[in-house]
This record gives sequence, C-alpha cells and structure tokens, in this order.
Amino acid sequence: MTMAYARRRAGLLQRQVAEVLGVSLGTVAMWDTGRNKPRADMLPKIAKLYGVTVDELLSGNEEQETITAGTDGGTK
Repeated sequence: MTMAYARRRAGLLQRQVAEVLGVSLGTVAMWDTGRNKPRADMLPKIAKLYGVTVDELLSGNEEQETITAGTDGGTK
C-alpha cells in the first residue's frame, strides 16, 4: 500500500503525522507522493501510527487500494 493510502485510511492529515513523528510537513508530503522514502528507523513508528505493518507499508501494493475504493480490481 502507498504511504498516502495508509495515512488516509488511518484518518490522519499530513500535518498531524508531521507533528506526531517530529518531521516537517514537506517530509510527509514527499513520502505520500513517493518522491522520498522514510528512514528505516521511522518505519515502525509510521506503521504503528497508521495501524499497519511495516511489510504493508513497504509493499507498495495498490491492488488493495483499488479493491477498497469499490472497484473490482480487474476480477469478476
């Protein structure tokens, strides 16, 4: 799953994530867009905040996002 999807699913704004993790709003925005990745030591903190596993964050699997968004994800 993408970082942006995990954050939105957790009901968090970029500003809230930045405040809790002690990073800038720009940093969170770059994670969301994929322009930059969080440091390895931040991943467990982000995963806990978003209510997902580190593996889910790293998967980058957008299939789950498609299914959750209400489409059939190409399957019938």
